[in-house]
Amino acid sequence: MAYSKIKTSVADGIGVITLSDPATLNAAGLDLMDDLRSAFDAFAKPDAGVRCVVLTGEGRGFCSGANLSGRGGPQAAAPDPEGPDSGSALETVYNPFVVSLKNYPVPIVTAINGVAAGVGCSLALMGDIIVAAESAYFLQAFRRIGLVPDGGSTYLLPRLIGKARAMEMMLLGEKVPAKTAETWGLVNRVVPDADLMTTAMELARNLADGPWALGSIRKLVWESLDAAYEEQLHAERMAQKHAGRSADSREGVLAFLQKRVAAFTGK
Repeated sequence: MAYSKIKTSVADGIGVITLSDPATLNAAGLDLMDDLRSAFDAFAKPDAGVRCVVLTGEGRGFCSGANLSGRGGPQAAAPDPEGPDSGSALETVYNPFVVSLKNYPVPIVTAINGVAAGVGCSLALMGDIIVAAESAYFLQAFRRIGLVPDGGSTYLLPRLIGKARAMEMMLLGEKVPAKTAETWGLVNRVVPDADLMTTAMELARNLADGPWALGSIRKLVWESLDAAYEEQLHAERMAQKHAGRSADSREGVLAFLQKRVAAFTGK
């Protein structure tokens, strides 16, 4: 399928999605979001053969946030007699998309080059594994335009880095450099800029070669953010039942008994 704001490729079970509107630092306008949703939906289909997705940006930035002009702005909605509704596009476009990523069937790696601001920061944080270039930085700049953080940032940031740091990041609107983000536990790895995609693809290769159960693992972790202890125990029990019935589980046990490396197929 042809896209106007992103590029995609698939090879050996790894699907790569590159935000490709470098003139705006890959601003997440509604047109880009349409492309992004379509690409993730296509990769999620069983016949696509995708076992891990890598999301990155082209040029000097990962994503500069929502496009505040034209079709991309958060106020791109039908007129409201009470005034502009800056949350309309969140309800119809951005929120459903990040929820779909939360429930995605395979692992996601985000490779962050340059700025990840606003909803771009939220997209970056949806990665199960987050790799940042040394030049990358994360920014919640909503205070500068009189709006509030969105895309799930107020949910994820306190859980990832704690209330105090999340408050600082969102209330002060200061840049958080990649190295600081790593220290805070916001990202998994920080690597030289030249090594970003090599590292991301190596991690993706590891995930794509893994068992079907990896999708269940990511689902369990996402669900654990809200679940009570007993609820999570039950979720683990049910997930274990399904994982144990997978072909990959049978292969894993057989490989263990035969003292060889398992050859998982993602089924």
